[in-house]
Amino acid sequence: MSDCVQAFTDGACKGNPGRGGWGVLLRWGEVEKELFGGERETTNNRMELMAVIAALESLTRPTCIEITTDSQYVKRGVGEWMPRWKRNGWMTAGRQPVKNRDLWERLDRALGAHQVGWHWVKGHAGHAENERADRLANRGVIDQEGSRASDRS
Repeated sequence: MSDCVQAFTDGACKGNPGRGGWGVLLRWGEVEKELFGGERETTNNRMELMAVIAALESLTRPTCIEITTDSQYVKRGVGEWMPRWKRNGWMTAGRQPVKNRDLWERLDRALGAHQVGWHWVKGHAGHAENERADRLANRGVIDQEGSRASDRS
């Protein structure tokens, strides 16, 4: 999927729960866009989910997108757990309600229109784009006023 949009996503939390942020670096050819936002009281897992949701919801038409995340929670959730949760009425195998169901359902809707590839990278291991997404997520922790976006080309 070489003509795909690339999305590098990350979430951050100062305390868990605590102040959190999410960050996204989008790249299509030479064009880059940075997105970030945050919440005053949240968890790291919610911020990891919000980063991917923000990336997908920023797309204006059905698109091929390659998502790179350092979150096993998100990657395994989409690839392994979510299909079973949906079949089970958003209940876990232990018959407990799925945590963060609101965001999993939002992510499920956001995925629908797109052709999505998933990649996992180890966090804080020198992957340049993951490090940028991490810096954006940390800006989201600081900036609790809502989402921000900037375009760079």
